[in-house]
Amino acid sequence: MAFWTGVKAGVAAFCAVFASASMAIPAQSGSTPWMQTGSATSQPIGHFEFCQKNRGECGVRSRAGAAPRVTASGWAVIRQVNAAVNREISPVTDQELLGRDEVWSYPKGRGDCEDFALEKRRRLMQRGFAAGNLLMTVVRKPDGEGHAVLTVRTAQGDFILDNLENSVRLWTNTPYRFLKRQAANNSGRWVTIDNSAEVLVGSVGK
Repeated sequence: MAFWTGVKAGVAAFCAVFASASMAIPAQSGSTPWMQTGSATSQPIGHFEFCQKNRGECGVRSRAGAAPRVTASGWAVIRQVNAAVNREISPVTDQELLGRDEVWSYPKGRGDCEDFALEKRRRLMQRGFAAGNLLMTVVRKPDGEGHAVLTVRTAQGDFILDNLENSVRLWTNTPYRFLKRQAANNSGRWVTIDNSAEVLVGSVGK
C-alpha cells in the first residue's frame, strides 16, 4: 500500500481480550494527550476511492464539540475490538492481494493496515461509538514507511488502535510521526496534525 504527503511511499503492513478493572482506562504520559489538527489537506486516494463505493460512511457530518469520556466498559469494548480484528485478519499487502497499491476496503479475512483500521471503525460504530470520534489516521513509521491506524477521540486523550500492537495506546506513546487524519466534523475531509513534531521532540530520551 502507499501513502503520501507530497511523496508516495510504498508500504508493507505486518501485523487480549477484555481488560481487568484495574486496567480499565489506559495510562497517560505527561505529553499532550490530544492531537492539534490544522488546515484541510489531501485525502488519501485510497480513502477517496473507498468513499466512492461507501458514500454513506464518508458523508457523515458531526457537531463540533468536546470528545466524550469513555467509561470502563467502553474501554473494554475498544480493547476487545482492537485485539479481535488483529487476531481475525491475516496481514497481506494490497500488491500481494489485489495486484496494485492503495486499495482501502473492508477485509474479508485478509488485508493491510488501513483495512484493519476500517474494520475496527465499523465494529466500534456498531457498538455505539460516534463516527466523529473514530478517525482514520495516516502516520509515518520510524523506518520511513507509511502506515494507517485508527484514532479514537476521548476526553482522556487521543488513543491509537493499530494492527501492529494489541494494546491501546495514547498517541504520544507510539513511535510514529503523525501526518493527517479525518476531520472530526466531516468523515470525508482530512486535516493536518500540527503538533506531531512537538511530541517527537519532547519525547527524545524518554
